[in-house]
Amino acid sequence: MLEYLLRLALLLPLLAGLIWGSLWLTRYLQTRLHGGAAGQAGGRHLQLVETSLIAPGMKLAVVRFHDREILLGCTRHGLVRLSEAPAPVTESE
Repeated sequence: MLEYLLRLALLLPLLAGLIWGSLWLTRYLQTRLHGGAAGQAGGRHLQLVETSLIAPGMKLAVVRFHDREILLGCTRHGLVRLSEAPAPVTESE
């Protein structure tokens, strides 16, 4: 019984550390990937502007494509164009 409790006392903090580390790494890589894509928008035609989760498996996404902003409905079954508008002019452009 003492051996079981000793193993439990050693393995639980190790497991908690692995869980925390994987969550931190996932968050770090997601911000790095999204930040890198937005920074390289000058040479690309398609840029993801914003996403919003509506329900599990359903999202709204705004993409910028050739000076147009397009609102897309995204589900597990595909994409649907919901609306389209001219992209707003920003001060950096």
